[in-house]
Order: sequence, then C-alpha cells, then structure tokens
Amino acid sequence: MSDGMTILLVVAGVLALATVVGAVVVLVKMVKARKLLTDAGIPVGNKFVFWGALIYLISPVDLIPDPIYLDDIGIMLLALQSLQNAAEKAGITRRAEPVALEKQRTVH
Repeated sequence: MSDGMTILLVVAGVLALATVVGAVVVLVKMVKARKLLTDAGIPVGNKFVFWGALIYLISPVDLIPDPIYLDDIGIMLLALQSLQNAAEKAGITRRAEPVALEKQRTVH
C-alpha cells in the first residue's frame, strides 16, 4: 500500500472516530436532559421528539449511510433543542448539582 493511501485511511479513521465520539456525547446530553424533564410537566409532543430521535439513532434506515453519523447527530441536536425550548417555556433552569435538586424537593 502506498504512503498516500495509508494517510488517507488514517485520516478517514480519525474522522469516523471523532464523529462517533460526538454522537455519544450528544446522546449522553439527551439522556441527562430527559431525566431533567421527566418530572417537569413537559408536553408529550416534546417527549415524542426525544424518543423519535433515539429510535432514529438505532434504526437501520438512515438519510446518510451509517459509517457517517452526521444525520444522527443532527436529529439528536434537534431533539435537544426541542427539549431545551420546552424546559424554558415551563420555567425550568439547569441545575448545577444533584444535591441542590434534593434540597429543593425536601423544601417543598
């Protein structure tokens, strides 16, 4: 194999790995956002957006073939934006520490 082909394969592998890492990071943020919104009284439609994005992520049918996760990342980012907008409309702010959440629950 030539040096040019080796470099191309390494670059493609690094880009694929970076894309997968990005998808995992966004998925973790979605799960954290979902946990926050479960108790908040967010409209059912926004919850369907979340579950739809997760189903699309694991679905074998994609807009772009699976070695390239750009469409999956885009769908997840849209779901995060939808959840964030719903949280803002419901008056929910981000909580910095889980301990603060427990204190708020015991005060009410």
